[in-house]
Amino acid sequence: MILQRLSLFGILLALFVVILGAYVRLSDAGLGCPDWPGCYGSLIVDDSQQGIHAAAESFPERPLESSKAWKEMTHRYFASALGFVILLLTYFAWRQPQLGQRGLTLSLLILVLFQGALGMWTVTLLVKPVIVMGHLLGGLSILSLLFLLLLRLSNKRLPTIKNKSVLKVLAPAALLVLVLQIALGGWTSTNYAALACPELPTCLDESWQPDVDYKEGFVLWRGLGVDYEYGVLTNQARAAIHWVHRIGAAVTTVLLTLLAFLLFRIGAKTEVKLLLGCLFSQLLLGVLNVVFSLPLPLAVAHNGVAALLLLSVVYLNFRLNSYKLS
Repeated sequence: MILQRLSLFGILLALFVVILGAYVRLSDAGLGCPDWPGCYGSLIVDDSQQGIHAAAESFPERPLESSKAWKEMTHRYFASALGFVILLLTYFAWRQPQLGQRGLTLSLLILVLFQGALGMWTVTLLVKPVIVMGHLLGGLSILSLLFLLLLRLSNKRLPTIKNKSVLKVLAPAALLVLVLQIALGGWTSTNYAALACPELPTCLDESWQPDVDYKEGFVLWRGLGVDYEYGVLTNQARAAIHWVHRIGAAVTTVLLTLLAFLLFRIGAKTEVKLLLGCLFSQLLLGVLNVVFSLPLPLAVAHNGVAALLLLSVVYLNFRLNSYKLS
């Protein structure tokens, strides 16, 4: 079935775009192109001497850095390709109404158009944290909906599950908490707060109650015209963000571990391995990022595994709700 194969390709492409976006952000290339959709007025990076001179004249406040510009434009090329794939999915779904996926593919199309707008605002609003965080969540939402589309088309089933009332409440709650934790991670990253608490497991002078500025750390909107590249917050405000992210990680771990325990009790061992494998890989990467001062490969991997963890919880929710339980 073409729709199934295309949705699988879309998932792989969306996952790559999410990871590539993290790489662009973490390598400080988010403003590698100060305009949108082109780069210094061109759809390709012109790093010839003439191109560099023209860029300096057009954007004197932001000289062309070829390596950063290419990273940003490569991300835009792949994101555009993903948009085209979703357009094709919508077309084929509407050609085959018997599959019942018109609503989902149309939602995907609307979401990817909004995601494009967020990408534009990321540049034009100078990597404003709330926009960058929204862009991250938008990318993960597209990935999750593409995965849901594939699950619906493949229509797989788990064996009958007992304790359905507990699992059917806990699994959506776990998904919600995980999404909030990922949003906190995006907020931490875009505010350059990943190393604000350099020690483990405490924060600032080995304290369990660090003197941090929660109010300043979670101001979502600071007006227009502020350049947020490399951050604008004090260390106490950044530490507040980081500390809350750690608390969120503890809450998420407890909830997902409980979910895994209940799944194990009813024999869903493969799903337990998938969930716990992603969860503990993510925890390990979080610790290593602090210990080794946020090396780029580990920081990018932390984003990639977060996406895989999200997909594992989406998968569990689908499998728990996709058929009539006894």
